[in-house]
Amino acid sequence: MVDPRGFLTVRDRELPPRRPVPLRLMDWREVYEKQDQAQLQRQAGRCMDCGIPFCHNACPLGNLIPEWNDLVSRGDMREAIERLHATNNFPEFTGKLCPAPCESACVLGINQPPVTIKQVEVMIAENAAESGWITPQVPERLTGKTVAVVGSGPAGLAAAQQLTRSGHTVVVYERDDAIGGLMRYGIPEFKMERSVLDRRLAQMEAEGTRFRPGVEIGVDITGEQLRERFDAVVVATGATQWREVDLPGRDLAGIHQAMEYLPPTNRVAVGQERPADYIDAAGLDVVVIGGGDTGSDCYGTALRQGAKSVTQLDIYPMGPSERAEHEPWPTVPKVFSVSSSHEEGGERKFSASTQAFVGEDGRVTGLRVVEVQKVDGVWTPVEGTEQDLPAQLVLLAIGFSGPEHGGLVGQLGLEADARTRFTRTPGYATGTPGVFVAGDAGRGQSLIVWAIAEGRACAAAVDEHLMGDTALPSPIRADAVPLTA
Repeated sequence: MVDPRGFLTVRDRELPPRRPVPLRLMDWREVYEKQDQAQLQRQAGRCMDCGIPFCHNACPLGNLIPEWNDLVSRGDMREAIERLHATNNFPEFTGKLCPAPCESACVLGINQPPVTIKQVEVMIAENAAESGWITPQVPERLTGKTVAVVGSGPAGLAAAQQLTRSGHTVVVYERDDAIGGLMRYGIPEFKMERSVLDRRLAQMEAEGTRFRPGVEIGVDITGEQLRERFDAVVVATGATQWREVDLPGRDLAGIHQAMEYLPPTNRVAVGQERPADYIDAAGLDVVVIGGGDTGSDCYGTALRQGAKSVTQLDIYPMGPSERAEHEPWPTVPKVFSVSSSHEEGGERKFSASTQAFVGEDGRVTGLRVVEVQKVDGVWTPVEGTEQDLPAQLVLLAIGFSGPEHGGLVGQLGLEADARTRFTRTPGYATGTPGVFVAGDAGRGQSLIVWAIAEGRACAAAVDEHLMGDTALPSPIRADAVPLTA
């Protein structure tokens, strides 16, 4: 290490500044400004070179965090991207979108603010892109084997890149009009600009991966046809079946799922023509039900559209500013956090549960909300806390229940468990020979870092199935569970 006492001499956790709120509400660009290189090196130098780096334990990819922190602190950005790419195909995706369980497990975090691991990661990737170091890795020879990947989210893309680099001919199918899964239209530009995604897709195309957007497997091409054409099939369709609420007034107009709202809005944000299903929050009182990342995305999007007011409801109580005693290091604590969207205006209500939607002439005009607390594990209303909130637009951001089940399921012989996830062995194989399942389609709703890890591990399983053995890394089994949850 450059300075083995770096964590003592630099005790403050520093992140790059965010663009001024009034300015960023006028556009859809990312909120963070570029970080100063000297500041980045100081923050990387806070890494303690621990005897046991628990950040590895918390990262499903097994990212070599102490190694590339040390390299960044020395200013060796070229070698840093090599170490980062050794375990992660898309570090800019995780650096921008992952909630960073690695930071919760940082040993420095026991009694100091943890190392800014996520920010160091994304800056390594951005610097590599600017320097021209992210280049195609074309396989030296082709195996003659063919693989179809169904779904182009992070799991599907990671599996496809690994298999292409192994010499297989890989075709990625996506039912939407562009490749990227929810990263394409489900995540706002202010969190990750589409140019970042397109940069990686260009690399993959140059390596030989073939993309087929606008093709729905099970409809345009049957599962049987897919198995006839390809030696192996990877199902990586994600967990896109949204959760629903069964409340009085749910049928009122003006109540939408988050994924009915975000994709059309994001299309307009990247310059596409305003679609017929565009939902405009301009001048409206907006209520977002759900306190997670998707809810925060809706929150920031509504503010950029010019909403009159935005309120986010979270059924959980407001978290503490520091770890609670029952969530000791290195577990992921439930602490109070402020996203960039929350800085921009609006209001958050905690311990809030919706009892009913109210409306006039068939349209929603408000919500009846009550404060709740857990009694014997059940959310129980607190007497006398009912209130009505005005709302002409309500957005449901309460998560996803599992993968969608269409014609693909029966055609590929897939089976599902009680949570509707597609069942597979610890080696990602299904009961149908040559068919594998990776990512949220088998795990259920999870983090982007788990999706990439599963895509990489599934690629190793497919390669072994096709060739008899494999040299591809396999970071996790399909039945792995988060060790820090």
